[in-house]
Amino acid sequence: MAVKIKTKYGLIDISNGVIATVVGGAATSNYGVVGMASKNAIRDGVDSILSRANYKRGVVVKSDENQVTVDVYIIVGYGLKISEVSRNVQDSVKYNLRSQLGIDTKAVNVVVQGVKVLDE
Repeated sequence: MAVKIKTKYGLIDISNGVIATVVGGAATSNYGVVGMASKNAIRDGVDSILSRANYKRGVVVKSDENQVTVDVYIIVGYGLKISEVSRNVQDSVKYNLRSQLGIDTKAVNVVVQGVKVLDE
């Protein structure tokens, strides 16, 4: 399933894989986010951190006309305020989807799959 955007020049199809990569990059660029987690934590391991190539496994994209709803699964650093880190992830994901892909977001749902102690 892809997001389709109509322009005066034609139709643009953006795949969910591209959206997941942009979302994963935006989420992991925030302070306090240790990495992306898999949406299937039981199967893939609760504390496993996804590499950049596997961001699709930690993002669920649901499209609705020209808007998308995104579920982001992350691991947060221990000792940080989870609500603040999650709010920052929501803001940066919305901003990056709008600026890089021209897609409006209906909702950005952040699911914290785990907490990890940061190495000093």
